[in-house]
Amino acid sequence: MRIANLSGRLVLVTDAGAIDVESASAGRFSSDPQRVYERWFEFVEWAEKTPSWEPVPIDREQLGPPAPRPAQVFGIGANYHDHAAEGGLEAPEWPMVFTKFVSSFTGPVGEIELPSDAVDWEVELVFVIARFARNVPMERGWDFVAGLTVGQDLSEREVQLRGEIPQMSIGKSLPGFSPMGPYLVTPDSLPEPDVLEISCSVDGETVQQGSTADLVFSVPALVAELSAMVPLLPGDVVFTGTPAGVGLVRTPPRFLQPGEELVSRIEGIGEMRHTFRWAAGARRGSDQVAIQRLTASFPKTPITSDA
Repeated sequence: MRIANLSGRLVLVTDAGAIDVESASAGRFSSDPQRVYERWFEFVEWAEKTPSWEPVPIDREQLGPPAPRPAQVFGIGANYHDHAAEGGLEAPEWPMVFTKFVSSFTGPVGEIELPSDAVDWEVELVFVIARFARNVPMERGWDFVAGLTVGQDLSEREVQLRGEIPQMSIGKSLPGFSPMGPYLVTPDSLPEPDVLEISCSVDGETVQQGSTADLVFSVPALVAELSAMVPLLPGDVVFTGTPAGVGLVRTPPRFLQPGEELVSRIEGIGEMRHTFRWAAGARRGSDQVAIQRLTASFPKTPITSDA
């Protein structure tokens, strides 16, 4: 099953198009995409009966994030073995957790403003919590997942890593820095939800290519680890981390530029497409001393770039 946020309304996605959930259910379920997670399993039971409602074409430009206002957002750092290695890190013993702010959420298609010329890409598998979760054993982790979607954890590297203490959350939460979509896909729709190809490209050049099988902490493991620390609430969003190939570790470092197109893909879920332009007052001409200091912290496996 696939659902989406179409022009701010919850829709069920079919091969023929989008079915408006509030209309097709005669008001049983709200049009608000976020509220469906409060009644997720009741909704799934209803949706499996394939409502007899005329689908409408999906305008991808009108798609928004499938969980637009979660109570909690979790980001996981260094959660692919190859990404940890390119950063000169050992695979973490526990999840490296930060948050992303909801004001940074946006949809799967559109233009994003660059506040500087030090903005990096990080394609990620994102999952949404289906019901209250506390102290969930890993073997039951998938039972608490409503679905999966594609995400980008865009990162302003100077803000993220300036000073003595990293600013993970703020450096990854500028406006538009948390795009998600195009759809939320239930795990049972995927033959192997633990093994999905994941990639992103910049102007047609593949810059990241990996598999979610390389996650240090899988989706069910993250449900277990996070729910052991805090209650997880219906509709909470978890960005699971990115594979190797980020721009910061390249030689020289490569960051997103105005006019470039970033395409983010995950097998069985779909793709996002974003272009970029300068924000008003954007900082151009990165502080080279700061960039050298940042790249010095990622010394092991530099990637040569012609950019």
